[in-house]
Amino acid sequence: MSDDRLVPLPRLLVEPIVRAALLEDLGRAGDITTDAIVPADARLSGVIAARQEGVISGVDAAIIAFGLIDPAVSVVVERGDGARVSPGDVVIRLDGPARAILTAERVALNLLCRMSGVATATAGLVEAARPHGKARIVCTRKTTPGLRSLEKHAVRAGGGSNHRYGLDDAVLIKDNHVAVAGGIVPAIERARAYSGHLVKIEIEVDTLDQLAEALSVRADAVLLDNMSPDQLREAVRMIDGRAIAEASGRINRETVGAIAASGVDLISSGWITHSAPIIDLGLDAV
Repeated sequence: MSDDRLVPLPRLLVEPIVRAALLEDLGRAGDITTDAIVPADARLSGVIAARQEGVISGVDAAIIAFGLIDPAVSVVVERGDGARVSPGDVVIRLDGPARAILTAERVALNLLCRMSGVATATAGLVEAARPHGKARIVCTRKTTPGLRSLEKHAVRAGGGSNHRYGLDDAVLIKDNHVAVAGGIVPAIERARAYSGHLVKIEIEVDTLDQLAEALSVRADAVLLDNMSPDQLREAVRMIDGRAIAEASGRINRETVGAIAASGVDLISSGWITHSAPIIDLGLDAV
């Protein structure tokens, strides 16, 4: 069971990440513990199961980990990315050479537990915001180096949406850019002169006066940083549909409802990727 609307990442993107993790773990001599103890012809049947409630993500990475060690490992997915699980629910069934399964186990679980944690944290914010407005929960660039594509996919698995993927797919003018440029207006004007016609321009503002400046030069989106719910409501009124309104700062399950009720379009959270706790999943022989 999985979310059929969730488009999987291309293997071409996922495999290099998993391969690098396996190479890090195997080191210079491979899995000397397993190779010493487990006979070469031994077989193992096992399941990866949830030990707590959560939302699954990272299944493809786990599958690739086992397959890279030995393609003879048989993998059956019971609950794919986007699926909700409770303790005891089986996510993946495995059967094949015992050495391969045990060698790949840690990398597969590291990625699966980490991405499921991101998906679960995202789902928590989505659920807390939903009754209060139209706002979508979006991630940021505060991702684990090397894991961005997997973590942003996990955000989607949890019902969230993605902000820009990197520095090259949208302009986001932050406070330090404004300081160097000499103000909001020249920063936006320079960005517009430099960027192609398909590139959106967003600017971070801390005050309603700065927002008025950004609107005067037609920013495509405004990042309303660390504003109170009252300030956010006034900002939404000022914007009046002329730009995308994004709220950021101090986003958690306790605050997200009031922020969503202000009428903003987006609520961005770095926590869902940089600090989400893992979801406990384990591999057990059956």
